[in-house]
Amino acid sequence: MRNKKKTILAGVLFLLLTICVGATYSAFSDKGKILGSSFSVGSADIKLLEDITLGTIPENLKDEIDGPVFGNISSNWKTEYLIKVFNNSPGQVHLTSNSNYETANDPDELRQLIYVEPLEWNDTNGNGLLEEGETGSSFGRKTIVKWKTEGFNLGSINSGEIKSIILKFSTDIVPDSKQGTSAVFDFEFGSIGAE
Repeated sequence: MRNKKKTILAGVLFLLLTICVGATYSAFSDKGKILGSSFSVGSADIKLLEDITLGTIPENLKDEIDGPVFGNISSNWKTEYLIKVFNNSPGQVHLTSNSNYETANDPDELRQLIYVEPLEWNDTNGNGLLEEGETGSSFGRKTIVKWKTEGFNLGSINSGEIKSIILKFSTDIVPDSKQGTSAVFDFEFGSIGAE
């Protein structure tokens, strides 16, 4: 009985000691909070230079510009159109290009006969004129149809930089049945933010 009292007393003392230590431990606890954590997703923003000789002044940066008008297209025709794309994003973007059209705007299917070949353009003096030695590598040659369905990967542009591109348009054979026909196509440039 005496041992039993000692065991009960020891158990009660242990329980009281555990409660006191637990109460003392919790009396000194603390918390740190991070309130209002904010997350924003980056964006891919490209602009076209309306006048390729003016640079990146704000009023020259556009989302859309009027396209060129090409006339008197025949067999073995070719011409070049110069364009500059500005990366207005905070980070690097990957640039792509596709044509876009509605069949109603090309009822005679000139899209099957007209080719485009994007080329790198190193406008070394920034004058907006294609001069000898400024033509770089080709991104390939495709019909307007393939430009729409497959597009072109035009590489990367760092933030605040310009990508200068030559669009070389050409034909091989244009049959006599296409005389007097016309079509309207849009050219689009897209950007995807780099990881």
